[in-house]
Amino acid sequence: MKSKDFKIPQHVAIIMDGNRRWAKRKGLSAIGGHNYVVDKVIEPLIEHSGKLGIEYLTLWAFSTENWSRDKQEVEGLMKLFRKALLTKVKGFIEKGAQLVLIGDIERFPQDIKEEMKRAIEMSKLNNKITVAFALNYGGRDEIMRAVNQILQQREKSSEQLAWQGSELYKERILAISEDEFANYLDTAEMPDPDLLIRTGGEKRLSGFLPWQSTYSELYFTDTLMPDFTTEEFDLAIEDYQVRQRRFGK
Repeated sequence: MKSKDFKIPQHVAIIMDGNRRWAKRKGLSAIGGHNYVVDKVIEPLIEHSGKLGIEYLTLWAFSTENWSRDKQEVEGLMKLFRKALLTKVKGFIEKGAQLVLIGDIERFPQDIKEEMKRAIEMSKLNNKITVAFALNYGGRDEIMRAVNQILQQREKSSEQLAWQGSELYKERILAISEDEFANYLDTAEMPDPDLLIRTGGEKRLSGFLPWQSTYSELYFTDTLMPDFTTEEFDLAIEDYQVRQRRFGK
């Protein structure tokens, strides 16, 4: 691993893929791979990221499409989220991690939503590393929610303006900048990812952070997420360190 001072990304995002294939190879149930990642993989990655000086780590844990999986697997994932909230999250917080969520959590059971919000509140003053869990997250869903929020906000504004036919009104209603739009995204308080990693061998983003990843460096590995150790993580960081980022210039 190169020196901590040598081009460490500020924000790393990971598509955690390959859990079910790993479980199948091990003769485990579909939930077995997810469970292993929660028990053995995530905490070391968070600690290691903090030591490297990475400020933000985003982990895609559950997509909007995952609800369509086998009912037993979805129920198992809900139990796993409850377990993680009770047994793992407290440890992250005690070690200085600030927890945030991206995605639409309203679809989750009430008890899970309440524990998620409680964890966010408990960790809000932590500053060692910000860990964002993407739950019920989909890139198109995020963009559509942002658009609808803007439309709702503009509708309220239009009701308050007495000069609706004026050019000023048209400008305020029709024009929106990239920066303004980004403020309505789930990641409004976070920088865009410098490095986006996908485990499991697939070479696509599958709708993960489509707006934010425009200039992210992409790293794909065949390693399944349960086998994605800190050593594997370092390989991704080292690959990032030798890249030339031009941002279209």
